[in-house]
Amino acid sequence: MTASTDASILIAQHGDTQCALLPNKANRHGLITGATGTGKTITLQTMAEGFSRLGVPVFMADIKGDLTGISQPGSPQPKLSQIIKERGLPEPAYQAFPTTLWDVFGEQGHPVRATVSDLGPLLLSRMLNLNETQAGVLQLVFKIADDDGLLLLDLKDLRAMCQDVGDNASQYTTEYGNISAASIGAIQRGLMQIESQGGEKFFGEPMLNIADFMQTDAKGQGVVNILAADKLMNAPRLYATFLLWMLSELFETLPEVGDLDKPKIVFFFDEAHLLFNDAPKVLLERIELVVRLVRSKGVGVYFVTQNPLDIPDSVLAQLGNRVQHALRAFTPRDQKAVKSAADTMRGNPGLDIGTAITELAVGEALISFLDSKGSPSVTQRVFVLPPSSQIGPITPDQRKTLLAESLVAGVYEKEVDRASAFEAIKGRTQARQPAGTVAPSPNGTPASASTAPTGGTAGTPAAAPEKGIFDSIGDMLGGGTRRTRTSVGEQLARSAASSIGREVGRQIIRGVLGGIFGGSRR
Repeated sequence: MTASTDASILIAQHGDTQCALLPNKANRHGLITGATGTGKTITLQTMAEGFSRLGVPVFMADIKGDLTGISQPGSPQPKLSQIIKERGLPEPAYQAFPTTLWDVFGEQGHPVRATVSDLGPLLLSRMLNLNETQAGVLQLVFKIADDDGLLLLDLKDLRAMCQDVGDNASQYTTEYGNISAASIGAIQRGLMQIESQGGEKFFGEPMLNIADFMQTDAKGQGVVNILAADKLMNAPRLYATFLLWMLSELFETLPEVGDLDKPKIVFFFDEAHLLFNDAPKVLLERIELVVRLVRSKGVGVYFVTQNPLDIPDSVLAQLGNRVQHALRAFTPRDQKAVKSAADTMRGNPGLDIGTAITELAVGEALISFLDSKGSPSVTQRVFVLPPSSQIGPITPDQRKTLLAESLVAGVYEKEVDRASAFEAIKGRTQARQPAGTVAPSPNGTPASASTAPTGGTAGTPAAAPEKGIFDSIGDMLGGGTRRTRTSVGEQLARSAASSIGREVGRQIIRGVLGGIFGGSRR
């Protein structure tokens, strides 16, 4: 491999052989694999530093809690200095890199939230581990909420919506299809499980503005965004769905730019196998589509996992930059993984790749990056350069300082709970409660107790309940009380207003990927 240039990111070397990642090929995605303890985290940290120096923001999940050291300058350590000397590597220029800390639970970083509507039924079905029938019912719940103009912002909105649809399933059968109580129950149980894992903190507002990930500091260095994922890993489906949602947000938000001199942002997807484990075919197809198309938005995606077999072939084929750390061939599956990794890397006449994979030392790797023509370079056996920043986690005091001095300090800390589906359904249910008297309906016949207005006296119409601004907006978009009998003229007027409101709303709030993942932007 040719020597690196000033515009490239030097990742590893061995003697005169240098492996450098070309910034204009970094959005062709990549793969970092290797067994536990072989040096993947150091490789990830070194690559993140290289991108930051070029002014490229980075996002990565901190699974083990030790990537936060990138925010502090490194220092010479006896063991590290000895390894550097033995391998003939250059001494790093120790420095810190601008860092923003994030945490779904809001404990170790700034809170990260999304609305239920924005996540959409497909990703939510994955999170709840629903089967095909249950996922179909969840899609109907979203459709009914959308048609009624009800906002699904947090989990209590979705729970209320599911209960309301389940209680009135017979009224939706003709228009939407059968809605089984068993499927509604499965969805509610899944939501309870997510809540027990603390996942309700992920849903709500203010929702993450993906532009806050794409910052640079005063020196022009890209900000390294680190998601605290040690606790999040206890809910692997929540973790995988969250990262996939973030990737979809990048796709929706960023304009089409083609190939740039350097990426707009680089996204490291650690423990990538969680994304694909037991994923339904329809989700795998959409992941493949997003990975393929997000490149043209200037986003580089790097999957980090222990075994290359964890990545489906359709996705693996799109990962041009490869870093392969050691694999252990202790089991038949391990042996298959070694062979698969060796077969997918460009051959080197002077290197037995299959044998080398099992012999690599910690911090040693087989690397094949894309060359200037976009072709995989010859695989080289090299040593990954040590990072310039601190290896290992930061202290609690250092974390507090980072949070206080962050560019987004105070932006996401206070949760907002505006009127949405929960409040609308609660008000609608109260309005349907029996009042003990029967008010006349518009056509002169007595109305049933369940639909009679409350308040007022027998034989006289009750006063209409006072409405707030959100109720008025809901009525304009067709979100008023559905099951109250009205005159023909009122029905026609409401139908027209509802159709116009929904069409305008869809044009305004739905993003491109909302159609792909089934979500809607509120």
